Amino acid sequence: MSQDKTFVYPKIEDNIEHLRKELGIGVSFDVLLREFKIGRKKVAFVFLDSFSNGEVIIYIMQTLLSVKQEDIVPNPLEKITAKILPYGEITFVDNLEEAVNEVLGGPLIFLIDGEKKIIILDIRQYPGRQPDEPDIEKITRGSRDGFVETMLFNVALIRRRLRDPKLRVEGVTIGSRSLTDIALIYIKDIINPNILEEIRGRLLKIDVDGLPMAEKTVEEFITADFWNPFPKVRYTERPDVAAVHLLEGHVCIVVDTSPSVMIAPVTYFHHVQHAEEFRHNPIVGVYIRWVRLLGIILSVLLVPAWLLIADYSQMLPESFQFIGPKEEFALPLFIQFILANIGLDLLRMASIHTPSPLSTALGLVGALLIGDIAVTVGIFVPEVLLYIGLVAVGIFSTPSWELGLANRLVSLLLLLLTGLFQAYGFAAGLLIVFVRLATTRSFGIPYLWPLLPFDGKALFSVLFRKPVPIKGFRPSFLKTRDTDTSPPGEK
Repeated sequence: MSQDKTFVYPKIEDNIEHLRKELGIGVSFDVLLREFKIGRKKVAFVFLDSFSNGEVIIYIMQTLLSVKQEDIVPNPLEKITAKILPYGEITFVDNLEEAVNEVLGGPLIFLIDGEKKIIILDIRQYPGRQPDEPDIEKITRGSRDGFVETMLFNVALIRRRLRDPKLRVEGVTIGSRSLTDIALIYIKDIINPNILEEIRGRLLKIDVDGLPMAEKTVEEFITADFWNPFPKVRYTERPDVAAVHLLEGHVCIVVDTSPSVMIAPVTYFHHVQHAEEFRHNPIVGVYIRWVRLLGIILSVLLVPAWLLIADYSQMLPESFQFIGPKEEFALPLFIQFILANIGLDLLRMASIHTPSPLSTALGLVGALLIGDIAVTVGIFVPEVLLYIGLVAVGIFSTPSWELGLANRLVSLLLLLLTGLFQAYGFAAGLLIVFVRLATTRSFGIPYLWPLLPFDGKALFSVLFRKPVPIKGFRPSFLKTRDTDTSPPGEK
C-alpha cells in the first residue's frame, strides 16, 4: 500500500521528532537514539539494539568523534561518507518513511544536521543458529550444512556452491507491517524469462499486512490453488539441492525467518527424488530410487488394493487364498482401516509435541500396547495393523513431506470409495486422482511431465539416475535459455 513520502527536514531536530513518534523512541526500550557532535555538527544514530553489532557501532563512533570541523566542511555528507566513515555497506535515503523501514530491518540510520539525505549503515547482526544438517533431508554421506532462519546466511550457502557471475539474487519486501525480506534467486543465462516474470509478478502482487508463517503464506499467495492437496512448489532445507535446481533452470525463493527454501516450478516427480540417490554409485542410486518409489506406491495403493482383493477373495487362485482375514470381525474392514489411519496420524502428531526423551516411549506405547490390545479385544484384525505399518514406512520414505501428506489424503479417499463401492469405487477414485494430477499445473508447467505430455528420454531419467559425466540436458519443460549442461565456452 503506497503512502506519501515525508522528505528529510533541514533541521535534525525535526527529523528526530518524526522518528521518535514513528518508532516509539523512549517507549520501546530496544529502539535507541544516540545524539552527538562531529566537528560542531549535530548528528544522530538511530538503531535497534537487538539487531545491531555493538562493536562496530563503537568503532564508528570513535572514528567520527575524532573528526575536526575543517575535515568535514564544506559538503559534510560527501566528505564523511567518502573519506571518514570506516564502513563499506553504505546507502542513502531521502525520505523518513524509508528511513523508518530501514531501522526496523536492522541497519543503523545516520542523520546529519542540514543534510537532505540520511545515511544507512548495514551493521545488523541477526540472532541465528548454526547451519546444521536438516532433520527431514538427512543423508549418509555428504555435506551437513542446512538452511537457517536468516535469509542472508541462506543466500551465502547457495553462493558458496554457485560462484557464477550470472547468479542473480533479487530482493523484495512484502507485508505492510511485517516488512518481510524475500530473495528471488536464479541464473540469468539459464532461466526461462517467462517463468521468471510469472513468479516475480505473483510475488509483487502479494498484498497482506504480515507474513508470520513465512514461506507457507507466500506459497498460498503465489500458487492460489487452495483445494489442491498436491504441492506446486518443492521445499528443501539443503543448499546443495537448491543449487542443483538452479542449474536446471528453476527459481529459488528464500523467505527471511524460514529455514525452508521454495523451488519452482516443479512436477510431481521432483517430489520423489532425494539427495541420497546422487551421493552413491549410479547403480546404487537407481536401487535406492526404485525402493523409494515402491514405498510411495505402497503408501497410496496398498491398503485400498488389499481391501478390494479381500472383498473378492473367493475369486482368487488357491495360491493367493491367504489374502484377507480368516476370523470374524465386528467392524467392516474399511472402517478398521480408517480408524487405524486416524490413529497413525494421531500418534505422529503426538510424537511432534512430545519431548524428545519421551518420544521413543510414546512409539512403543502406540505400536505395542494400543495395537496389541486392539487386536486382542477384536477391534482390529491382525492384517490391519500389518498393512498400516507398511503404509507408515512408505509415508516416511517419501522425500517430500508435503507430498506425503497429499498421498495420505489420496489413500483415505481410495479407501473410503473402495469400502463403499468395491471395484467401482476403487476405479472411480483412481480416475479422480489421475484427472486432478493431469489438470494441475505449477506456474504453467504440466504437473505430470514427463508422463503427460510424454517425454521418453526425460521419463528414463526419472526412473534411472544417470552418471554425472554423461552429458546431460536441462528439463525440456522449463524451456531454458541454455539447454545442456556443458560449460558455456564448449558450446
